[in-house]
Amino acid sequence: MEILVYLFTGFLDSGKTSFIQETLTDSRFNNGERTLVLLCEEGEVELDPSEYPYQNVYVEVIEDQDALTSEQLEALQKKHKAERVVVELNGMKLVPDFLVNIPDNWVIAQEIMFADANTILAFNSNMRNLVVDKLGGCEMVVFNRVAPKTDIMPLHKLARAVSRKVDIVYDYTDGHTEFDNIEDPLPFDLNAPVIEIADEDYGLFYRDFTEESKKYSGKTVRFKAQAAQFRKAKDGYFAPGRFVMTCCIEDIKFMGIPCAWKDAAKITPRSWVTVQGKIELRYHSLYKGMGPVIVATSVEPAQPCTPDYCTF
Repeated sequence: MEILVYLFTGFLDSGKTSFIQETLTDSRFNNGERTLVLLCEEGEVELDPSEYPYQNVYVEVIEDQDALTSEQLEALQKKHKAERVVVELNGMKLVPDFLVNIPDNWVIAQEIMFADANTILAFNSNMRNLVVDKLGGCEMVVFNRVAPKTDIMPLHKLARAVSRKVDIVYDYTDGHTEFDNIEDPLPFDLNAPVIEIADEDYGLFYRDFTEESKKYSGKTVRFKAQAAQFRKAKDGYFAPGRFVMTCCIEDIKFMGIPCAWKDAAKITPRSWVTVQGKIELRYHSLYKGMGPVIVATSVEPAQPCTPDYCTF
C-alpha cells in the first residue's frame, strides 16, 4: 500500500505549523483518512486537534531528525495505522537526508516551502546552501508576512535563481494572497536558427533545458563547454558541460549533456570545445530512458571560459 507524504519545509517560524493546522482543519483535505503528523521542529505555534473535523490525526514529535531510520518511520506509520503522512521538517537540516530514509512505499505527494518574507533574504545571504536545498526540491514556495506595497522582485529572483518551475505565492499581511505572474525572458533566443548560449548563461540554459526539454526538441544550439567521457565512449557519445556553482564553492558540480558525435572516443576529457548540434529526444543510459541529447554537427577546440565555472 502506497503512503502519500505531504512535506513542509522552511526555517523556524516561517509558517509551516500554521499551514498544517489550517490544512488539517479543512474538510476538503481532512476527509477522515488516518493521518500521521511528524513534527521535526517545534515553533511557537502548536497544533490544535480540537478544531479538526475528524479525530483521525496522530502527532509524533521527533527530537532528532537525523536519527530517523526507515524502520522507525514505518513503525510509526503502522503504530497509528496511518493512511498518509504529513511532515514538518527541521529547517536547519537538508531535505535529501530525510528523504533517503523514508520507506519504499512512501511516495512524496507534495512538497511546499514556507519563508518569512522579512527574513528569508538574510537567511539566503548567510545560509544559502540551506535555502537552495529547500527551494530546489519544492513544487511551491510561499512567501508569507509580506507587507502591502513590498517590492517582491528580490523574492521572485531568489526563487527563480534556483528553479524556473516552482510556483511562487505571496501571502500578504492584509489577508490577501497572490500568485507570482512575473515573466522571466531567457537571455537567448529560442526561435533563432541557431540558439547561441553565452558562456555566462550555460547554467541557466542547462536548467531550463533539463526542466523543459520538449520545447528544445528539434532546435539547434551552440555553446562552449568542457568535455567529459562516458564509460562507453565507443558508443559514440560524450558529455559537453560546465562546472556549475549553485550556492557556494563546496557545491560546484559538473552538469553535462549527452552528445552524439562520430569522434566522441577521441575527445580528451576536460578539454574545452565549442559544440553545435540539433537537440533530439532519444534513449540514453544516463536517463535510464528517453531524454534530450545533442546530435552534434560540429565539435571544435575552444579557449577556456573565464571563470571556468558558471552560476545560475
